Amino acid sequence: MLTTDRLSIEPMSLAHWEDYATAWADPRMTAFIGGEPRSRNVSWGKMLQGIGMWPLFGYGYWSFVERTSGRFVGNGGLAQFERGIHALDGFPEAGWAFTPDAWGKGYATEAMTAILVWADGQGLGEIRCIIDTGNTASHNVAGKLGFTKCSESHDVMGDLFVYQRSPRMLR
Repeated sequence: MLTTDRLSIEPMSLAHWEDYATAWADPRMTAFIGGEPRSRNVSWGKMLQGIGMWPLFGYGYWSFVERTSGRFVGNGGLAQFERGIHALDGFPEAGWAFTPDAWGKGYATEAMTAILVWADGQGLGEIRCIIDTGNTASHNVAGKLGFTKCSESHDVMGDLFVYQRSPRMLR
């Protein structure tokens, strides 16, 4: 588990399942991530996928929980999704998503900064991420996290920008 001033970054678990399923059924949450609300069945598979990467790669997805309220506000982390996007091959892929009521609070930058510091400490090397070309908020977050655009993809998953981030030296 990682913590920030406002968030607990916790292993995904059954304790988060109902909030996770509710969040991913909201069309606002999926507008730039798949474009369609997720059924409980699809959400269940995605949650298991985020958990299941840990024993395979040594990284995966976390739940983001407000420390003051204990409320689930999103999830994210690092992944290997085998998306068929050549620019992602061989790199951990960063991803983040937050419930609409958590937007605009700086949580994405806060959570992903902690995760990327952790990743740098693990020696994971360069990290990439993909963002829908229309998702201005996530493009801004990527810039704050030190990602720079390295390519584009316009086929497998629609129109996406691919970003890269070199590891930072820890002090």
